[in-house]
Amino acid sequence: MCSATGKTSGGPSPWPRASVPPSPPSARTSPPRSREVSAPKTTTVDVNGFPCRVWTKGQGPKLGFLAGLGGLPRWLPFLDRLAETHTVIAPSLPGYPGATGHTELDTHLDWVLAVRQLVDKAGLAGADLVGASVGGAFAAEMAAIFPGHVRRLALIAPFGLFDDREPAADPWAQRKEVLPGLMCADGEKWNALVAPPDGANSVEWPIEMTRASEAAARAFWPLGNTGLHKRLGLIASPTLILWGDRDALLPPSYAQQFATRINGGINGGSRVELVADAGHLAYLDQPETVARAVLGHFR
Repeated sequence: MCSATGKTSGGPSPWPRASVPPSPPSARTSPPRSREVSAPKTTTVDVNGFPCRVWTKGQGPKLGFLAGLGGLPRWLPFLDRLAETHTVIAPSLPGYPGATGHTELDTHLDWVLAVRQLVDKAGLAGADLVGASVGGAFAAEMAAIFPGHVRRLALIAPFGLFDDREPAADPWAQRKEVLPGLMCADGEKWNALVAPPDGANSVEWPIEMTRASEAAARAFWPLGNTGLHKRLGLIASPTLILWGDRDALLPPSYAQQFATRINGGINGGSRVELVADAGHLAYLDQPETVARAVLGHFR
């Protein structure tokens, strides 16, 4: 078993931090590559009678992505990098940009079954799956409860656990101006994610982003603890756990908790890499580094 690695870089954070023990080298950042991001193909699937958008781009083996907080208002450089060698399929979770139906999901089981429908109808059954933040928790649930549905798994700072000794921050209790620094090491990356995309209605867009936050809160508020620790030992898929070393939302030490429970399970095998100079949504801060780690795991 590999342990979480590296030390937190950058200035002091006002949020709860984790003490991360040293171990093998972390995923290293590299200079950003200049790339043009082109539009993916858009389709729609039905989940519980509500439409959910599915974006697809690339050629090669299928690779699914369940996005983190904020969803996917736009296609990302991280996904473009994955699409160089894979068919990337990114379905929108209910209530997130491009999807509705979250108000019908009252329990955690409702959410898990809805995501199962979404994964199946997007054509991802049996494919490699990447999940980040709230999407990471659902990706872990898919691998644990429906093991035949996930070939290999990559988790990027997933929700689902809570440790009283190192409490996570509450993203739903923050002022708007605090959120960028809570989500990313470079707050401008968060601002760029949630900015209105081309063609968006300037009046409707803030409502859509509020709906995305509400959807995540319905599934994970107040502490993000869904009892996932009880099910992690059921994960048999080879699992990579990536965590930004400057995550101000979920302490990086949670990475080792995920690994310990997966590795102590029925057939678990996982490893941890910290991503240098990255916050909670590491795929925004360091898209090239995170994509390279994911592609290496799925090689």
